[in-house]
Amino acid sequence: MSAAGVDHLTGATIGDAPKPCRECMWWQTEPRREPADRRRWIEAAEEEFGPWGKVYRDGGRVIGLVQYGPAEEFPRAHAMPAGPPSRDAAIITCAYLIEAGSPWALQSLILAAIGECRDRGLPALEAFAYRYGPDAGFPERFVRHRTIFPADFLRDFGFHTRRTAGRIELMRLDLRAIVPAREPGRLERLRSRLAVISPSPAAVR
Repeated sequence: MSAAGVDHLTGATIGDAPKPCRECMWWQTEPRREPADRRRWIEAAEEEFGPWGKVYRDGGRVIGLVQYGPAEEFPRAHAMPAGPPSRDAAIITCAYLIEAGSPWALQSLILAAIGECRDRGLPALEAFAYRYGPDAGFPERFVRHRTIFPADFLRDFGFHTRRTAGRIELMRLDLRAIVPAREPGRLERLRSRLAVISPSPAAVR
């Protein structure tokens, strides 16, 4: 069995992604326009930027992914509430987590995106966030397709709010300010945030 780990999201690996992600062009398409040509977009993105996301494999099976890249490659981001993203930033547009039983996968994917964008010399990474209420559980906040992320989750990685529109925020992480260091407090908060919530008795079959 293959070991668990993070791999690049590219035209060669998108076929292994969860089915809803394989043909999705929502972020790459301007509102009220016909979807962009997926193959052409992938070729252009990889030529200019390289891999445009990460996938998390466990035993050879993809259980989660994140998509990201230069903000200009995702026209939909410029029409989002609290947008547009900054011209100098890469943006994490969306994530897909198969199941609540693999919460560490999303943490690993976000950390990999941060590390790769920093290594490429990008000045910042941005993402859209939502301020969930206190009663929102793990599945509502993280599982399946997410185009915006819990604001407190991103804040634990060091993102800060740039702009708000109601409960939606555009959040930014300054990659130039990142200094590799052990931060037990932050890691503990991340583990707590990603702790699997036991299903309620009504959900048990």
